[in-house]
Amino acid sequence: MFQGLFNNLTDTEKNDAIADIIQHASPRKDFFLMMILSVGMASFGIILNSVVVLIGSMLIAPLLYPILSLGLGIITYDRKLMNRSIITLGKSTLFSLITAFVVGFLFAPRNTILSFSLFDSVVTNTPSLVYAIIAAIAGFAATFAITKSYLNNALPGVAISVALVPPLATTGIGFALWDWALISGALSLFIVNIIGILFSAMIVFSLMRFAFKKHVTQEAVKEEDKVIKKESAPVK
Repeated sequence: MFQGLFNNLTDTEKNDAIADIIQHASPRKDFFLMMILSVGMASFGIILNSVVVLIGSMLIAPLLYPILSLGLGIITYDRKLMNRSIITLGKSTLFSLITAFVVGFLFAPRNTILSFSLFDSVVTNTPSLVYAIIAAIAGFAATFAITKSYLNNALPGVAISVALVPPLATTGIGFALWDWALISGALSLFIVNIIGILFSAMIVFSLMRFAFKKHVTQEAVKEEDKVIKKESAPVK
């Protein structure tokens, strides 16, 4: 029964999933804009101690995709896809930290540095094995769902459960307040989440035999490069 869970995709479905992942992980201007908006929302959610705002910020964040595309690049041994994913992830992290820093510097109260009850556990504890397990489960669910179009409705829930954006926002606020406990705890959680998701993504892609799809990833990257180049060209 379980073997059928990973071997019931046609080549067309695999190709479509690859194209979808690479498209959503492309380093486009709108991708980074959505990251800035998401982290901005999350920063205000943390400052206001609002779970609703924080959940909303996680729903619009596209950060999950470059992690999945990195896992896909590793499994297919597509160096260009790996480099592309790392660049997208790195730029997203940088823009996010700057955004959260600005929001924290302008709006975070200086006399309540450790009052963010949403992240008290992050401030006081180093992320444990439990955090890694949660990230791995979420990464497994995300990769499994994204390869099967009829399960895509589950992705918003995965985005919330893995909590990639809140640690980034917390780190940026920590820099604004220069609170090392806040910075180290949140940044550690962010790194643990990335590792957990990446590990699970590689397992799912391996089980689904995506390793033989390097030519598909290469073509998908070429197509996305054309789109990015076209979008960057000046309007005549």
